[in-house]
Amino acid sequence: MKRRILIQQADITKLRCDAIVNAANSGLLGGGGVDGAIHRAAGPELLEACRLLNGCETGMAKVTPGFMLPAGYVIHTVGPVWQNGRSGEPELLESCYKESLKLAASLSCKTIAFPNISTGIYGFPKKQAAAIALKAVTEYLAENENPETIIFACYDSENLEIYNNLLSAG
Repeated sequence: MKRRILIQQADITKLRCDAIVNAANSGLLGGGGVDGAIHRAAGPELLEACRLLNGCETGMAKVTPGFMLPAGYVIHTVGPVWQNGRSGEPELLESCYKESLKLAASLSCKTIAFPNISTGIYGFPKKQAAAIALKAVTEYLAENENPETIIFACYDSENLEIYNNLLSAG
C-alpha cells in the first residue's frame, strides 16, 4: 500500500501525471495559493472551462482538461474552511480526497497528485489534515487498483515532514 503513495516537496503545476488536484474555492474561478498557481500555469482556457462547471460544493470534485499543464486533467475539489472542527470539516476533507480519487479512476488515471487541501488560507491544522488525507487515500487504495500512484505534492518542508512522519508511523 505504502509503495503506491509518494510524498514529494514539489510545485504541483510542474508534475507530469495524469491528474493534479486543485484546492479550489466553490466558484472554481481561481483564487490564491495553489488555486491561483494552477490557473496561471494552465492558461486562460482553464478559467473558461471552469465557468461551464457552475461551481462545486465543499467535499465534492469536478474535472477539466489540464490545458497548458503537464497533467492531462485538473480535478477541482473544494475543501472545508476550518471552524474548530465542529462543522463537519474532517468528514468534508476526507470526502475531497475520496471524490477526487473516484473521479480520477473514472478517467482511467494511473497517477494523481494532491496538494495539502484546506491547510492554507482555509486554516485546517496541517497535521490533522495530513492524517485525514493519508487515511482517506489508504482506505481507497485498499479497495481500488486505480489510480496506481498517489503523489502528495507538499509545497513546503513543514508539510513534507508531517506527511513523511505520518506515513512512516502508520
